[in-house]
Amino acid sequence: MILYCSYMIDRRLQVLQAIARHGTVTAAAEVCRLTPSAVSHQIQALSRELGVGLLEPVGRGVRLTPAARTLLDHGQALTARWEQARADLAAHRAGSVGGTLRFCGFSTAAAAVVPQAMERVRLQYPSLRLHLRETEPARSFDLLAANEADIAVVVVTTSIPPVSDEAFSQRALYDEPLDLLVGPEHPLVGHDEVGLADVAGDPWIGSNPGRAYHQLVLLACNAAGFSPDVAHYADEWDTGAALVARGFGVALVPRLADLPARHDTRRIPISVAPVPIRRVIAAVRAGSAEQPTIAAGLEALRQSTEALFLTLDGS
Repeated sequence: MILYCSYMIDRRLQVLQAIARHGTVTAAAEVCRLTPSAVSHQIQALSRELGVGLLEPVGRGVRLTPAARTLLDHGQALTARWEQARADLAAHRAGSVGGTLRFCGFSTAAAAVVPQAMERVRLQYPSLRLHLRETEPARSFDLLAANEADIAVVVVTTSIPPVSDEAFSQRALYDEPLDLLVGPEHPLVGHDEVGLADVAGDPWIGSNPGRAYHQLVLLACNAAGFSPDVAHYADEWDTGAALVARGFGVALVPRLADLPARHDTRRIPISVAPVPIRRVIAAVRAGSAEQPTIAAGLEALRQSTEALFLTLDGS
């Protein structure tokens, strides 16, 4: 990924990387907070200065040339080396850790995991400023790449970069079970053994397409041998629980999700294979994990996650 320090590496490489990830000039412009014409102008100027073509038209879109891929490979390597250099230089600085540590994460982690980790960091480094932004997983990686976040806590879905992407360092935090959520009069209430296939014929409450939760529900149901009939779309747990409570459908709910008590629903752990889970990871820019602030944040996440699941297992 491309270095954010303009005095070290040309920031136009960040724009080129955004095009590589998102596939279009328009999408890259949105991520980089530029207009499409500004993106095109910057890439054309960079192409002229380097003397090589960087983009070529494909239908109504564009694709990177081999020269552009080579350029991004070098930019990615230099970025990782710069992040490592910052970690090495920290050893020469006297005094306590300062500055800002910026987290981003999806809704459940932003409520159940990250604030607890931030509290641990604050106790260890009182002068460190802490910041949290709630985001979808794919957007979290854009924030990392643009140096608008330092640590992302995300659900593994097909929308995020693969673990082989050398621009980022990814590490597993926890696997979270997904429970079945039904209304109080549902026939499965009180059953000892329940599988997803038992609700294959039910209407479903899902989130809107493009959201990480939407992907998780589809994948879980497909693994159980059926495609869910999504009757209603709700991105907030409050809305989804209200629909489930009144018999409009069933849903999958993460174990850590805190549902509003005013809706009369029943959580049923799924005990018949395949048992759906979602894997949650922490991601940082490649080479940055040893920087003192980021290392402290990652360790705090590990400790908070461990403490949280010890509590859940004991309950």
